[in-house]
Amino acid sequence: MLYDSLLREAEHLGIDTYEKPMSPRNKGLYGDNIIWINKMIPTRVEKACALGEELGHHHTSYGDILDQSDVCARKQELRARQWAYWRLVPLTEIVRAYKARVSGRHEIAEFIGVTEAFLQDSIDRYREKYGLFVVLDKQYTVYLDPLGVAELFPES
Repeated sequence: MLYDSLLREAEHLGIDTYEKPMSPRNKGLYGDNIIWINKMIPTRVEKACALGEELGHHHTSYGDILDQSDVCARKQELRARQWAYWRLVPLTEIVRAYKARVSGRHEIAEFIGVTEAFLQDSIDRYREKYGLFVVLDKQYTVYLDPLGVAELFPES
């Protein structure tokens, strides 16, 4: 399960991770090599998405960024979220879902282990970066709108 894998990754990085009740608007917090995940989040899939973003903060953020009216803080928040998209929903996982004959956003999200909203946010970010499609390993075209995968065949 993705959540367990991310917990092991955090431990390997020397980050202590705890679940504790928090305000519903906070899914997680990161500071001083400690991650707090909101214990009130109902599913491990949602907790995995929150933990992914907090690991993103470990890798990309510095200082106090709680004041989101500050442009620098907002940029760091976006970088951490982007890190989580790349880590939890790499394009190779979308291809792997295609190879497993998984279709539809709900089933793809379930296959990868993220929420449908997190999958959509990831796809939106990929589309911002690459446009409507991206060629992966000269073997697959991953279409981002609508979501799909096509296998490329070498010319004979």
